[in-house]
Amino acid sequence: MAYSSTMNILYIASGIPVPGSLGGSTHTLEVARGLAARGHRVHVVACSAERRVRPATLLHPVSSQLDGFTLHHIDIPKMAALTSLAIVERLTRTIAPDIIMERYYNFAGCGIITAHRLGIPSILEVNALIVDPPEVRKRRIDDRLGGPLRHWATQQCQWADRIVTPLHTTIPPTIAREKIIELPWGAAVERFVPIRHEVRSAQVPPTVVFLGSFRPWHGVTDVVQAAGLLLKQGRNVRFLLIGDGPQRAKAEHLAAEWPNQIVFTGAVPYEDVAGMLAGAAVGVAPFNTAPHPALRAAGFFWSPLKVYEYMAAGLPVVTANISPLNQVIRDGMEGVLFEEGNVASLACAIARLLDDPAAALAMGVQARERVVAHFSWAQHCIALEQIMLSLQRHTPSVLGQA
Repeated sequence: MAYSSTMNILYIASGIPVPGSLGGSTHTLEVARGLAARGHRVHVVACSAERRVRPATLLHPVSSQLDGFTLHHIDIPKMAALTSLAIVERLTRTIAPDIIMERYYNFAGCGIITAHRLGIPSILEVNALIVDPPEVRKRRIDDRLGGPLRHWATQQCQWADRIVTPLHTTIPPTIAREKIIELPWGAAVERFVPIRHEVRSAQVPPTVVFLGSFRPWHGVTDVVQAAGLLLKQGRNVRFLLIGDGPQRAKAEHLAAEWPNQIVFTGAVPYEDVAGMLAGAAVGVAPFNTAPHPALRAAGFFWSPLKVYEYMAAGLPVVTANISPLNQVIRDGMEGVLFEEGNVASLACAIARLLDDPAAALAMGVQARERVVAHFSWAQHCIALEQIMLSLQRHTPSVLGQA
């Protein structure tokens, strides 16, 4: 059977707002852009930023063009994603994709079901531990119900022809390891462009930036506490916290003593992030696995966008000394590592960069070079393309197994 190097791709990200300010929004958008830029016809199923149920989307998606790909909004509540199965199947029959890729979510799976039914090659994109550890409340409820979520997660893995994930431990051990491909996420290196060294060096006071979700395991309150330690030393430094989440109120309370030195922006559009990072001197990613049972159970399976985007912006990065973060950011080369969960160690790591601007600039240059070479969305999409082409070549055997 003949195959084409130009593919028709259906990419399903149920419940993810595209465009949007969430990490999942950025990921979906950049993968779609990247595959489209490589000449493929890409269709994305996601929801609108408002995530407001509109009667029209209960029967048909609302479609539009965005950055070279076709975007289909289905605004069904995220926990009811499987109820859109008929819509997804109709859309699939209309599009006639060569391959279906679906972003894993507990209550999703329409793409994998449709691919299985119609004999279309499929990829399951996994960004988190798909079977929660026993200490998670959702897992305990699932166990009491007989494990429907656990069984459904495993079934999706079995039906998918390939699984892409940053770390194979996100996938149950019963799934064949040969179908799992470890693939890091990335940064839009052409979008996050460093400013000139002399401009960055002249910025007073220097800005330390935190970007991301204000959740316990992202360490935003640790940033504020470390900022307090440094400001109490009389340092002339500004902290910019970009994002929102459940710990924002706590973080703002901790920062109340320094309203001009610790600034909160709230959630910002993805398109504005590059400009905000360009004005910074240091990027901070103080992840802490202690409050996150899944990270403790499976290891640090995230491939954090903020780290790659700091690097792309030419910033030296301060992050926790845990694997694989300490393999992306090497101490003294692309940034500085600190002891996970230790606020004093975090403050010392930031101070190390602030006290040696020349070294910090050099680390930022090396960070930029490293992310361009190894962790760009372009590199990610090249790897995805090769996986998809491989599946397309073997379509007859895949159809025979479906």
